[in-house]
Amino acid sequence: MQALIFDVDGTLADTETVHLQAFNAAFAEVGLGWYWDKALYTRLLRVAGGKERLMHYWRVADLEEADGARVREVIDAVHAIKTRHYAERVRDGAVPLRPGIARLIDEAGTAGIPLAIATTTTSANLDALLRAPLGTDWRARFAAIGDAGTTRVKKPSPDVYFDVLRRLGLKGADCIAFEDSVNGLAAARAAGVPTVVTPSEYTSHECFDGALTVLPHLGDPHAPIPHLAPDETPGWVDLATLRRWHRHAVSEAA
Repeated sequence: MQALIFDVDGTLADTETVHLQAFNAAFAEVGLGWYWDKALYTRLLRVAGGKERLMHYWRVADLEEADGARVREVIDAVHAIKTRHYAERVRDGAVPLRPGIARLIDEAGTAGIPLAIATTTTSANLDALLRAPLGTDWRARFAAIGDAGTTRVKKPSPDVYFDVLRRLGLKGADCIAFEDSVNGLAAARAAGVPTVVTPSEYTSHECFDGALTVLPHLGDPHAPIPHLAPDETPGWVDLATLRRWHRHAVSEAA
């Protein structure tokens, strides 16, 4: 196990409710007359990428209008407004990292294990979310960052993982990925990366066949994982546990 690769939305932090609020705020600001409730947004999350999600919904709501000449300009403008609303809601640590994330990042840093990010979200969203919990120099903690600006084709395509692996100089089997959705799991697995899944409330209904394990979160002393066997971990996922799972995954693949 030579590197850890993290998805962001739903994995590093429970951000999807904030994204939903930001989309609806943007719709109201521009007068679109749209409103996404939680059930609809849960279905729309199967479409990776905010702009792609907007286009998909527009085509369902009004296919003829969605094929208009200026629709791309409108989507870009709405998405930019949505990004502003999202940043306002998550700045200053308003959305905390999920249990175990900060601890595991610190453990990996101390052990000299490279960290990477493989996400479909934008660079601006990343900065808004991570500046408070990881510090203003948070990017220095990651050896590679793949986001919506570095990879055009979104998950479940493995492109963002291949991009990150190239920059790490590693093969997929050398790493472990952390995802929260079936799209993310499919992308990581297609790149050959063994994957730990920690579903969010928006993805808990999905099927995660092929994951190394599926857990409610990574756990820490304040939020232990109750159903992890005591002989495996102290109640949370640490580097020793990940190495053991990684060895098993590599052995099974062989």
